[in-house]
Amino acid sequence: MNSVGDRWLEFAGQDLQMAELALTDGIYNQVCFHSQQCVEKCLKGLIANQGKTPPRTHSIVDLLGLLPPEYLTDLREDLDQMDIYYIPTRYPDALPGSLAEGLPGKTEAQEAIALARACWQRVSAV
Repeated sequence: MNSVGDRWLEFAGQDLQMAELALTDGIYNQVCFHSQQCVEKCLKGLIANQGKTPPRTHSIVDLLGLLPPEYLTDLREDLDQMDIYYIPTRYPDALPGSLAEGLPGKTEAQEAIALARACWQRVSAV
């Protein structure tokens, strides 16, 4: 990573830490939100590491599209799903039905944080 990429990764690590704290306290919507943010910032770090300016978007799908296809190959399909957590986990008046079952529960939170951890570990090893 370069210095800009390192800064994105530092913030990603802080989001992962917040997700872990929220998981301990059972605040599952925040686990999912901070897990999504961790992934987003990891991807922006990879983009910055390529000498590009990361775009001002929160879309994991869009960010993955800016990376070479061989990056995070085995995680891409699961990472695509993280976009569902950006808006509905933050606002009580989010679009009704944006998460079919309402707010995420413990299972979704555990899956989201595991994916964020895997992404962060992979990107931090670059």
